[in-house]
Amino acid sequence: MNLDPKNLNKAIHVIGGGLAGSEAAWQIARAGVPAILHEMRPQRMTEAHQSDGLAELVCSNSFRSDDAQASAVGLLHEEMRRCDSLIMAAADANKVPAGGALAMDREAFSAHVGAVLAAEPLVELARGEIAGLPPEDWDSVIIATGPLTSPALAGAIGDLTGSEHLAFFDAIAPIIYADSIDLNQAWFQSRYDKRGPGGTGKDYLNCPLSKAQYLGFIAALLAGEMTEFHDWEHGTPYFEGCLPIEVMAQRGPETLRFGPMKPVGLTNAHQPGIKPHGVVQLRQDNAQGTLYNMVGFQTKLKHGAQVEILRTIPGLENARFARMGGIHRNTFLNSPALLDDTCRLTAQPRLRFAGQITGVEGYVESAAMGLLTGRFAAAERRGRRHAPPPPTTAMGTLLGHVTGTAQHRYIKEGKVIDFQPMNANFGLFPVLQPPQKKKLRKAAYADRALADLNAWLVA
Repeated sequence: MNLDPKNLNKAIHVIGGGLAGSEAAWQIARAGVPAILHEMRPQRMTEAHQSDGLAELVCSNSFRSDDAQASAVGLLHEEMRRCDSLIMAAADANKVPAGGALAMDREAFSAHVGAVLAAEPLVELARGEIAGLPPEDWDSVIIATGPLTSPALAGAIGDLTGSEHLAFFDAIAPIIYADSIDLNQAWFQSRYDKRGPGGTGKDYLNCPLSKAQYLGFIAALLAGEMTEFHDWEHGTPYFEGCLPIEVMAQRGPETLRFGPMKPVGLTNAHQPGIKPHGVVQLRQDNAQGTLYNMVGFQTKLKHGAQVEILRTIPGLENARFARMGGIHRNTFLNSPALLDDTCRLTAQPRLRFAGQITGVEGYVESAAMGLLTGRFAAAERRGRRHAPPPPTTAMGTLLGHVTGTAQHRYIKEGKVIDFQPMNANFGLFPVLQPPQKKKLRKAAYADRALADLNAWLVA
């Protein structure tokens, strides 16, 4: 690429002030290139956001496991830290106890991201909706509007690509005031007493259910009144990694016991000799410890049904809810058919995409795509090409999922079919050579990834 000195100080536009967009703007600025970050809130709100803050955590307040040697998402955390990630710095600075997971005070986390970007002279925040495709004189744009892209922009993208958007439903778990939880029935303990970032081994509140109570809870879920869908929403699938509890219950009475209500690794402090049949866990949601969210309890029940049914859980009989569970429709691109290896839209290369709209699932995965596209766009502005991360890294596997290596899974007779969102997972990684024993495999994946990442960072 040839560098045009006139373009070096021309801003890159980033549309969407979520985790991906905030990270992209930060990476662009760190490369010495100006960025304009566009966020439509509060002028136009979405069906899921509660505030106008940047990088708002809409669903859970957890980034999931922080163990880089045993978890692909934990490895992704470490890779992003080594890439000077704003999102990971904000998470580390605002963490709350969560066992082996990295969880944050959601308001403090958002405020941290907003304050850092406000203090960065190369980042300008512009409020207001981009209703349709960006102006043609914006020669470098990152669209990081997430799964709740405004209808006008989503429609324009659909018209441009000629491809139908895919979609799935995402759900939100309820949040409960801590002082309304009965500690004579609930107890503090992390599963297997595991200590995590800022944790003590007693980071979750646990509510036990006997077999009769569990079966009664399942029956109530199946009979509960659920949110009605619009006609255009019928047939939209759920994302398997974030199923509503009612949908899990429909798959069989034991499904929840092997999911969010599994009783393993926990001992009831009030009845040490009695093993619970099922357990509901609640995780601290803010630094003050005044709010707890129900882990894995995303739901599409109507609010009245939620209150009635969730109060049948021992310890939650008098629960007061700071936020009820909910459901919203997410959209994402058929990315393997549309994007090149640096996330540019092949139909209009001035446009890049980042975050959940590309077909990654999860907070950290979305932020990682923002990190990469920010680096790609900044390098392009400076007249060079930024090499994609090695395919052996967690970031490389996500990039491959939406742009490259995933294509062999999704292309049939020349057409991309059945492309679905994906979390970071070791199943996406290239097979180790020589093969490792199962017990050592994850750590070996991590060691290889971090060594290859370090070489990439200094190349």
